[in-house]
Amino acid sequence: MVTAKPAAGGGRWVEISPERLRGWLDGFYGRHQGADEAGLVLTGTNNGDRATLHPPPGLDAAADVDALLTGLRQPPRIGLLLARKGATAVGIADGTEIAASKVERFHVHGRTAAGGWSQQRYARRRDNQSDAVAQKSADIAERVLLPEVATLHALVCGGDRGLVDAILADKRLAALAALRHPRLLEVAEPRLTVLEEAAVAARKVRIHLVP
Repeated sequence: MVTAKPAAGGGRWVEISPERLRGWLDGFYGRHQGADEAGLVLTGTNNGDRATLHPPPGLDAAADVDALLTGLRQPPRIGLLLARKGATAVGIADGTEIAASKVERFHVHGRTAAGGWSQQRYARRRDNQSDAVAQKSADIAERVLLPEVATLHALVCGGDRGLVDAILADKRLAALAALRHPRLLEVAEPRLTVLEEAAVAARKVRIHLVP
């Protein structure tokens, strides 16, 4: 599957499944009467259009197109951490298969319409809830991911960035935090199907096209 959206600063991002990458590359070469390769950057021969390939998590060492294609044949094992205030999902993905997982839902109190002292109490309660969710989520990550950390090539996170940051700030998860990939996946409230979708999304190659 191929998806595209505008890129900040110009051009557009294309996300493509590993199975379709070779065909996409053939199409780029065909449309541009060939291309010059410099590592993971392709420049069209006929008009200078540029495609910069960004390997998926766990394949960051791929320095050129051939190395990337080779690496995609055997997808690296990655950890997944998806978190929102209402739920957290963690898992281990071998390719698109979830080898281990845990999903936990949390009760979150609604917002009060009152102001003044009631609003202040709500703010404190909300902060306490966020801290509790982060703590419980860190416990889950410790149980599911930490025992397998030596086998993981990357940790891919999704959801609420602030909550993910709070979870990985737990000192117990330092080894996981060191594997964290910079990209944050956009995900719905975590559940098993969302975790499975995240495993597929994390494998995609991102390509920045200009123009």
